[in-house]
Amino acid sequence: MVNVTAKSLTHRSAMAHAFVKMTPRVLAAVRKLENPKGDPLEVARIAGISAAKRTSEWIPLCHPLPLTHIDVHPRVCKNGVEIRTQVTAAAQTGVEMEALVAAAAAALTVYDMCKALDKGIEISELFLLEKTGGESGDYLRVVKNNKSQNGRKGIVRSTKRA
Repeated sequence: MVNVTAKSLTHRSAMAHAFVKMTPRVLAAVRKLENPKGDPLEVARIAGISAAKRTSEWIPLCHPLPLTHIDVHPRVCKNGVEIRTQVTAAAQTGVEMEALVAAAAAALTVYDMCKALDKGIEISELFLLEKTGGESGDYLRVVKNNKSQNGRKGIVRSTKRA
C-alpha cells in the first residue's frame, strides 16, 4: 500500500456509474416487481452499500477507510438499469475505489437477481463520474448531448478541475 501517514485528513467524495443492459421483457418484469428473486433494485442498493464498506477486502492494495456516507441509486432506464453511487469520507486518501466497487457490486447484483429471466444481460459503462478532495484536485466527467449505444444521452469527456 502507498504510505499516506504524512497526509492530512481531508473531506473526500466520489461518484461512480454502471449500466446493466436488459431486454424489454426483463425490464418489464423489473418494473412490475415480477422477478422470481424479488426486487433487484433494492437488493442492489444494499449490496452496493455493503461492498463499498469492504472495498479494501476486494482490492488488495486499497486502504480501509472510515466512510461517512454511501448512496447507491439504481434506476430503470429505457434499455436497462443505471446505477449511480456516491461515497464520502474524511480520510488521508480518496474514495474513488469505494464508489466504483459499490457500482460494480450493485450491477452484479442486478444481474444475479435477473439471470433467471435472461442470461444475456450485459454490464457496461463502469466509470468514475466525479471526485473531490485530495492533492490531485477535483475530477469531473462531463456528459455532452449525444446518444450512446444504450439509447441514453451522453458522450463522456474528462476534465480536471483545480
